[in-house]
Amino acid sequence: MTRRAVVNRKTSETEISVSLDIDGKGLSDVRTSIGFLDHMLEQLSRHSLIDMQVYAKGDLYIDDHHTVEDCGILLGQALSKALGDRRGITRYASLDLVMNESCTRAAIDISGRPFLIWQVIFPTAKTGTFDTELIHEFFQSFVQNAGITLHVINHYGVNSHHIAETCFKAVARVLRQAIATDPWQMDIIPSTKGLLKG
Repeated sequence: MTRRAVVNRKTSETEISVSLDIDGKGLSDVRTSIGFLDHMLEQLSRHSLIDMQVYAKGDLYIDDHHTVEDCGILLGQALSKALGDRRGITRYASLDLVMNESCTRAAIDISGRPFLIWQVIFPTAKTGTFDTELIHEFFQSFVQNAGITLHVINHYGVNSHHIAETCFKAVARVLRQAIATDPWQMDIIPSTKGLLKG
């Protein structure tokens, strides 16, 4: 089974192309013209082992909001498309991930029901020139379009960059586990409903 997807979207605000291979090696080619977002998406790719190409042009003369939000939309759509009917996946995963002084927990259910719990407070409004509030916007868009339930809880941390990075890495790791094939139910959709898509 090939679990790959390509999605494209063009609006008056952004033009974005995303390609995913969810059975990859964590290789990425990310070009959004937003350095911090590129760095976070590279982490998401590397630690989920999802091969990822993201090319984005956006109205950055306004701010980064539309580009960040729309990248979340397209990545969510691509993930949902690549997973197909979600047959044979592990479905659930959770873990705590540390980076220096920061520790963040992520828990995921590839459920078909989009829901985000976000308990992350950044001590600064920006990391470099990037608005830290946009990290929530990214994950909100990603969850809604991927059809997943995701809880992200930062236990502690003092450096906004480190907190952000633990969020992306923790989500990457639980995503890797949840989309992995479960050898005990290779041909089964892991739900008593028999359906994991809305």
